[in-house]
Amino acid sequence: MPSSAPRTADTHNSPAADSPTRRADRTGTARAGVHRRAFLSGTAAAGGALAVTAAGLGPAVATPTGRGSAAAPAPAQAPAPVTVRPPDRRYADLRRGTNQRWVGSPDRIVLATSTADVVAAVQEAVDSGRRLAVRSGGHCYEDFTTSREVEVVIDLSRMDEITYDEHRRAFSVQPGAALGRVYDRLYKGWGVYLPAGNCPTVAAGGHIPGGGYGSMSRRDGLAVDHLHGIEIVVVQEDGTVRAVTATREADDPHRELWWAHTGGGGGSFGVVTRYWLRSPDATGSDPAGQLPTPPREVWLSEVAWPWEELTEARFTRLMWNHGDWHARNSAPDSPYTALFSQLKPFHKSAGAVVLDSLVDAGAPGAERLLREYIAEVGAGVGVRPQVRQYRRMPWLHATQWPGFTGPDPTVRFKGKSVYARRNYTDAHIAAAYRHLTRDDFHNPGALLMIASYGGAVNRVAPDATAVPQRDSVLKYQVVSLWNDAADDQANIAWVRECYRDMFAATGGVPVPDQDVDGCFVNYADVDLGDPRWNTSGVPWHDLYYKSGYRRLQKVKAAWDPTDFFRHAQSVRPV
Repeated sequence: MPSSAPRTADTHNSPAADSPTRRADRTGTARAGVHRRAFLSGTAAAGGALAVTAAGLGPAVATPTGRGSAAAPAPAQAPAPVTVRPPDRRYADLRRGTNQRWVGSPDRIVLATSTADVVAAVQEAVDSGRRLAVRSGGHCYEDFTTSREVEVVIDLSRMDEITYDEHRRAFSVQPGAALGRVYDRLYKGWGVYLPAGNCPTVAAGGHIPGGGYGSMSRRDGLAVDHLHGIEIVVVQEDGTVRAVTATREADDPHRELWWAHTGGGGGSFGVVTRYWLRSPDATGSDPAGQLPTPPREVWLSEVAWPWEELTEARFTRLMWNHGDWHARNSAPDSPYTALFSQLKPFHKSAGAVVLDSLVDAGAPGAERLLREYIAEVGAGVGVRPQVRQYRRMPWLHATQWPGFTGPDPTVRFKGKSVYARRNYTDAHIAAAYRHLTRDDFHNPGALLMIASYGGAVNRVAPDATAVPQRDSVLKYQVVSLWNDAADDQANIAWVRECYRDMFAATGGVPVPDQDVDGCFVNYADVDLGDPRWNTSGVPWHDLYYKSGYRRLQKVKAAWDPTDFFRHAQSVRPV
């Protein structure tokens, strides 16, 4: 949001890739490049967050225990679950998520509508020995929900309610709720919001447990910094399935299970069926005081530097300016926590390097801050940027702005992530330039997607949540998006080679040091466990979790002792 044996994730090596069903799916794919404008306005997350992954199916009754001993009630008159099998006309849509590289072939897909449905499905899987995956929004970067081992998929997209729980003084969000719906309901109903991701179609189910960041995280922190509790379906050692709750309360006996969902990623401990959201410093009983309030309005900007005017020296200066600005302006008390941007150096075939930016219009001197930022990024480059957009608009409308939203759900993509603690090194910039200007590769949808980070994110201690990267100033990915399965090999190779060369000094991956701090679990990348692409000797889990992995393993041993919930990068038992 893979098993202990590492495997590559491209469509030529994935177990699911060579199935007859997968081959049939590829037949007749139209060969066409992705329009450049689609990426100037829509590649922000390129998949957003991991889907939660599990394993099983069947009837049982929830027997919740612990704090809040009853599972949260299902909606009144909740519709019955729907089971879709291969002959069903809906199967073609439901066997896949957003990344069209991955097409599963499960025996059935169950669209659950309640926690009881999930408990029943998991219990049957335990009893029958079936392998199951759970999907909420379907934005997984890898084949965690579509590998050929998966026989049953539980689809949580119909579980999308957003309500206020007076007893817990927290907002209840079901895992199938897409972030666009979360923003709409929280804001229209109570005037509050969650500082989560920019892609409105990413669902809460996989996004939140991976950490969850977006355009307001520099101002208000990560989504998990506001996670009060979870309801989760787990499997006990004797095979009994039950729903339990876990909160951040100091006296909650299940608190470690809550902690594991503040950045531990999906698919390792159980199936989350509800999130409760409340800021740690919230007081009183007024719902409007339990989460942050978003800006009333924001300034939006898009500028571009044409590749035809960018020499290597000019590109280097542009990148250095950008990294240096973030290194100087990402402290929690910086006035620039009101600003977020994405620098998008596209492959030269796209025509330009693009900078999309947003600033809280209510911040002191907001428009001045934005103008100064753009000027500093372009200082000394010697190329006057093209102003493509510059406007002010209400915040809720801005959450749909194409400058930050995620990928077209008809494309294929591959991405590899980086946390940066300070400016790019000369080697990083030189390798990026070399691959962005290659003449033997032509895809306007290949780029570096570089997001502002830090600010309020860095106010939280590294061990307070399962997100240990709490002093980074940038978070980015090397990514490519394309249409045709025939172009898989070229695009996957470009991403792998660019990333490998950028981090050649540390074994082809961003090993935590003074410059970088590993990888983001929601941008899943099974190459991190492949010795062909990671020669550092640092295991994939330490790149995601650092020393926190040992703590996650203890939670795994306590709550999923049989390793029922697993995929290629799930937490392993101790």
